[in-house]
Amino acid sequence: MSATQPVAAPRASLPAWSAIIPVAIFLVVAGFFAYGLTRDPKALPSTMIDRPMPDFTLTRLTPERDALANADLIGKVSLVNVFGSWCSSCVLEHPQLTAIAESGQVALYGVDWRDPPGKGADWLARYGDPYLKTGVDSDSRLAIDLGVTGAPETFLVDRTGRIRYKQVGPITPELWEDTLLPLIRKLESEPA
Repeated sequence: MSATQPVAAPRASLPAWSAIIPVAIFLVVAGFFAYGLTRDPKALPSTMIDRPMPDFTLTRLTPERDALANADLIGKVSLVNVFGSWCSSCVLEHPQLTAIAESGQVALYGVDWRDPPGKGADWLARYGDPYLKTGVDSDSRLAIDLGVTGAPETFLVDRTGRIRYKQVGPITPELWEDTLLPLIRKLESEPA
């Protein structure tokens, strides 16, 4: 009996350029990674920048206070701050908001977001109320329209009611001095 040896199939040779495909894929992935490293991971792009503030009229914070509406923002540069009694970062931000309100450099409005009835009013009674007006957005309609992802978030609105800047996270003294205040001054110097 003779044993038969398996015959190896002839090996197909690959073109020389096919060796560069893995290198090209690596370079593309590395390029995207390098580009990502140049981006600020805290910066969340907002589709609302340079768009009008959505039409809204919020629920009154308390029966004796007027409701906040988008009409309140027309005619003056304003900050609209989204906060909640459940938000620990809002407590950290609050002294800076109080200082901003006391400076009188910009109109400051509050949006009490996702709070049960009375919680936002209790929270402001405890920490102080820096807002000219505050409305309650318990059903998140305004927050959804604005693309709010968490609290605090603050929107800088120009005299015409257009959103010009969005701050995600607390306003710090440095952010106020280096970013927001210069933007406010620039917007106030623009012709009406």
